[in-house]
Amino acid sequence: MNNYETVFIVTPVLSDAQVEEVRDKFQGVITENGGQLVNVESWGLKKLAYPIQKKTSGFYFLMEFTGEGSIINTLETQYRRDERIIRFLTFKQDKFAVEYSAKRRAKLAEKSKEE
Repeated sequence: MNNYETVFIVTPVLSDAQVEEVRDKFQGVITENGGQLVNVESWGLKKLAYPIQKKTSGFYFLMEFTGEGSIINTLETQYRRDERIIRFLTFKQDKFAVEYSAKRRAKLAEKSKEE
């Protein structure tokens, strides 16, 4: 099993319920194809560095998961077919990226406990 991280941007014209539906859809794509979700983060509505499809903002999501390499082809095909996704990036994490992600999650959990 390999570790992967994917970030995708959803078009800003959707309602909150529709944005959650998009996130759930891609979580389902991962789990239905034998993947296991490690972490899912919603970064919220952010301004884009440059306009994409005449849009200047988008809802960002980060998903970390483990699985076989065949999941990536299926996941990225679904990204391309869904017109609500304006950009995506998926990459395989090496051991250093996995360690960094674990530390980052621990730091975020600690920070949320303090609040």
